[in-house]
Amino acid sequence: MKMVTVGKNDAGQRVDKFLTKTFPNLPQSMLYKSIRKKDIKIDGKRCAIDTRLQEGNVLSLYLKDEFLQQQPEQFDFLKAPVKLRLVYEDENLLLVDKQPGLIVHPDIHYHFDSLIARIQHYLYEKGEYDPHAEQSFAPALVNRIDRNTGGIVMAAKNAETLRILNQKLKDRELEKRYLCVVHGHMPHKEAILEGFLEKNERQNRVYISKHPVPGGKTIRTQYRVLEEKRDCSLLEIALLTGRTHQIRAHLASIGHPLIGDGKYGTNAQNKPFGLKWQALYSYKLRFAFRTDAAFLSYLNGREFQAQEVWFLPLFAQWP
Repeated sequence: MKMVTVGKNDAGQRVDKFLTKTFPNLPQSMLYKSIRKKDIKIDGKRCAIDTRLQEGNVLSLYLKDEFLQQQPEQFDFLKAPVKLRLVYEDENLLLVDKQPGLIVHPDIHYHFDSLIARIQHYLYEKGEYDPHAEQSFAPALVNRIDRNTGGIVMAAKNAETLRILNQKLKDRELEKRYLCVVHGHMPHKEAILEGFLEKNERQNRVYISKHPVPGGKTIRTQYRVLEEKRDCSLLEIALLTGRTHQIRAHLASIGHPLIGDGKYGTNAQNKPFGLKWQALYSYKLRFAFRTDAAFLSYLNGREFQAQEVWFLPLFAQWP
């Protein structure tokens, strides 16, 4: 038998979700069967699959040890460099200025170095994250940014912060502004673009239509022209909907792709500018809570901005 005490960062989860994350070697079929057979109990009593855990609950697991192996002693995040541009930090969250070229989560090609690995390593070095003391929680990202895009990314240090900010993001109570440079001059100094976005998973790209399409999702993109040069324009963007590649694809669909964007623009167009990445940056974040934010209410109304946007000095030099 193994006994597990529920910590603060584990509270609020369903028991099946908690056990799946805590014991990755435990097959789901066995997990559900063990709950039904009362081989898994909470505080010595029978529980259901969807029982919500509370801090201090004690789980009793009458299962073989081979299914209850937990985290390894070596952690991959320790192989990532501790190299971050911090915009803001407190006891609950981090705002990090992610540089283009860095992925936010590990993938099969870049397993060890990622933004979340760097954040976990940073917090580990500070003594604010101890994987040995956690059973299912690890510091996690609230929002994501494409590998070749830079800008502000939010990271939660505890489970409750992650839950609250995920909901605020979903309810659009976090206002983000982007800067980008596009080819050509926009038809208006300020406007809201509307369309329908269809995602192609196989191609890892999206397609924009002016009319409804099967499986398409409505998109709305607001832009404001900040400055124009001979062959390009600097824009500030507000996403009124948040879809995959929305800014890149929506602007390209009206004939103004981002400079440096090889996926939705063309190499021939981009070559004269010589940019390594697309000229897109999530440069400003404002907490605009309309509903209760619990202990994060101190953030309401606060605005944060990235100190450096890599392509702005280049744009200033262009004719």
